[in-house]
Amino acid sequence: MSATPSQSPDPADVARYVEQVAPLLSLPIPSACHEGVVRNLAVLLAAGHLLDDFPVGDAETAPVFRP
Repeated sequence: MSATPSQSPDPADVARYVEQVAPLLSLPIPSACHEGVVRNLAVLLAAGHLLDDFPVGDAETAPVFRP
């Protein structure tokens, strides 16, 4: 499954991934929910690619978060 920020992942690839990974995770997905799971995972993957490709430059992350 590969995607660029300008394109969403291929729904067929996402569906195949869900079908292969759900049993490995012992995650039962009812057939009535399968399409929604695939659709939502595709949206999450596209959003993840946008975040992953966001340039942060030379910014350093904090080693410890203290509110």
